Amino acid sequence: MLLAVEPWLMSEFVERNPVHLPLPMREILQGDRSQVYVHIGETNPAMQMALHQLWHCPYQGLTRLMYLEGKAIELLALKLFQLNEDNGKQLPKSLIPQDVVRIHHAKDLLLSDIENPPSLIALARAVGLNDYKLKQGFHHVFGTTVFGYLHNHRMEKARQLLQTTNLTVAEVAYTVGFSNRSYFAAAFRRKFNINPKAYLQQSQQERRNP
Repeated sequence: MLLAVEPWLMSEFVERNPVHLPLPMREILQGDRSQVYVHIGETNPAMQMALHQLWHCPYQGLTRLMYLEGKAIELLALKLFQLNEDNGKQLPKSLIPQDVVRIHHAKDLLLSDIENPPSLIALARAVGLNDYKLKQGFHHVFGTTVFGYLHNHRMEKARQLLQTTNLTVAEVAYTVGFSNRSYFAAAFRRKFNINPKAYLQQSQQERRNP
């Protein structure tokens, strides 16, 4: 998810909702517009739900505009909450900043081949950590386990493919690394509270009648 916010809007929002922002962001809001602040964080379930509702807005006209604006503000609020949490986090004593860089590299390697991901031990070796430190650090940085993160990514990728392509449910399942369609369908229902076939039909209908 890419969320871009103009400084003036962020200033107004933060004034009404005090949060502990990182120093570079505070400097931008105080008038230093020569820089851009970028924060890379997990698209958590609450954000995913808001994005899903944005994509499937049931209204038209003025009601639609008000609904979309409200969801955009909800996403901004969720992002600020995430920033506030991340800014207050301290690394466990067993982790150093270089370990965090390695953990982000592990995440990139994990997602580079979601059909055939590496084992935890192979992933740890590839980034120069032991498997315990990788597990501990990954949970600290991303708020979930290594393979929990992979599962969430697979589900979100599957949702996007069902929504935007002409692939069948079976083809989508295979693309995101599921060899068993029934297991994929069950995982999709748990994640999004809808059967993937029903989601595909709904998305096709919306594409035909935008």
